[in-house]
Amino acid sequence: MLPRLGELFPNTIEVISKPRQEYQTMAYAELGLPKAPAIMVGDAVICEGKDIDDSLLETAIRRHLEGN
Repeated sequence: MLPRLGELFPNTIEVISKPRQEYQTMAYAELGLPKAPAIMVGDAVICEGKDIDDSLLETAIRRHLEGN
């Protein structure tokens, strides 16, 4: 999915991947980040704790890039 999104949207995509145990620590919880797996577009959490449909993600990215 990520390579295709990079072709559709000329934007930076940051992937943060850590061992599952690290996401379950108190230190991670204190960061205020969403529960993994999660997808954020800008500062908005689009999906948390589950997968997302490609079309919903593309719509969220388009809205963010358009400023809506």
